[in-house]
Amino acid sequence: MTRRLPIVLSLVALAAAVLVVACVGAGGPFRAELVELPADPSSPEGYAPLDRYAAMVIPADNPLTAEAATLGKQLYHDTRLSGDGSRSCYSCHVCEKGLTDGLPVAIGAFNKTLTRSSPTLWNIGFHSEFYWDGRAKSLEAQAFAAWKGGNMGASDPQAVVDALNAIPAYLAQFEAVYGEAASVDNVPKALASYMRTIVGGETAWDRWQAGDASAVSEAAKRGYQVFQEARCVLCHVGVLFTDQQFHNVGIGMAADSPDVGRFKVTGLEQHTGAFKTPTLRDISQSAPYFHDGSVATLEEAVRFMLAGGAPNPHLDPALKPYEATDAQVADLLAFLETLDEPCDGSAPRLP
Repeated sequence: MTRRLPIVLSLVALAAAVLVVACVGAGGPFRAELVELPADPSSPEGYAPLDRYAAMVIPADNPLTAEAATLGKQLYHDTRLSGDGSRSCYSCHVCEKGLTDGLPVAIGAFNKTLTRSSPTLWNIGFHSEFYWDGRAKSLEAQAFAAWKGGNMGASDPQAVVDALNAIPAYLAQFEAVYGEAASVDNVPKALASYMRTIVGGETAWDRWQAGDASAVSEAAKRGYQVFQEARCVLCHVGVLFTDQQFHNVGIGMAADSPDVGRFKVTGLEQHTGAFKTPTLRDISQSAPYFHDGSVATLEEAVRFMLAGGAPNPHLDPALKPYEATDAQVADLLAFLETLDEPCDGSAPRLP
């Protein structure tokens, strides 16, 4: 059984405090409401079904503070960070779409169609490798790559940094948080700090796990039994509902030139067509499914996986067909719907 995910967000040292940036413009001082940090992210109680989930790893050169996360949230919602001013990070990770964009594959800056879907960001701070193929080894590296690459299209990040430093309130915040003006190095650090505060775990399922007998239906409880019997728990493990590993389930492998996924990172043949296990948190909200968005509905995705994926030379051997009745599929869907996360997508005030 999974254990209660401790996502109660604490105000840390400054309950309901407001960060006042030392900058006065035509509208008066810029005021930013401090982002709340996860309670003790270095040792989150309950995050240890496997040792590698025991703690959120925070780099020594980018300590997690409310001020850094607050600055990062502003940047995360600011379209001025993109190459064409058309989109923000939030554009691809919206609350009502399960922190995805609801598209089969992402659309980046300059209206560029990308090759993979936008993955959810729930509990991303507890992960160790990023992107569908795990090519980024830190949140900071992921943030920089998405900023400079197709997602945000800032091919000249220094030009964006110069524009940020021309905004007095932003300049003051960067100097207060990092002791220097905005830079190509500290913008991704701020974004990563904010993403480490995107911590989920107040779902109906979490409430039931914590002892609220009325939080989920009998159908959802039966569905969890199917979830275990069908061996879904081998990959969607623990409170994160992901093993953070890479598996070939056959999606896209019938194409003439399939996306080889993890193979591009490791060069290992056994990783051909393997992609990172997505979390199941908010899964009912994040259609379409899989790395290429090729499966439109959650029921289709569930039936595909229960069938053991799609045969191909590199299919993960752990995948085994499970013969489920329509009633069992309905129960499994009821369980997955209890993993819906409450989410506040309100944008912060920007300088």
